[in-house]
Amino acid sequence: MFANPGDTQISSLLKNSTTIAVVGISDNPERDSYKVAEYLQKQGYKIIPINPAIEEVLGEKAYSSLNQVSMPVDIVDVFRRSEKVPEVIKEALRAKPKAIWLQLGVVNEEASKQAIEKGLIVIMDRCIKIEHNRLLG
Repeated sequence: MFANPGDTQISSLLKNSTTIAVVGISDNPERDSYKVAEYLQKQGYKIIPINPAIEEVLGEKAYSSLNQVSMPVDIVDVFRRSEKVPEVIKEALRAKPKAIWLQLGVVNEEASKQAIEKGLIVIMDRCIKIEHNRLLG
């Protein structure tokens, strides 16, 4: 049975991370993915937008997949449907982040297990903005 890491580990992850890839980000300011990325940017994180349908968002070049990102990524924040998580995790494993963060409503225990087995921290069904604000705000 999956259990999210405790507050201490999540807080440490957020404090010791600088770069967050936001998979499934929208360029629509009304969408949660945009609002969360904007919040993270304002907290000092470098965001890397991942969405094949957009060129740029929040002043950052967008990439069509994690495979195209050459810089180190600390956290992969996922705004995709739960059934799309296995392909995102497969790409993320190549990027070697510290953590995979599945946003509220995004759950895939099987794919998450693979990431955990490879040594990644996995946070599921939680909002990184809410957790950051709660733990570090």
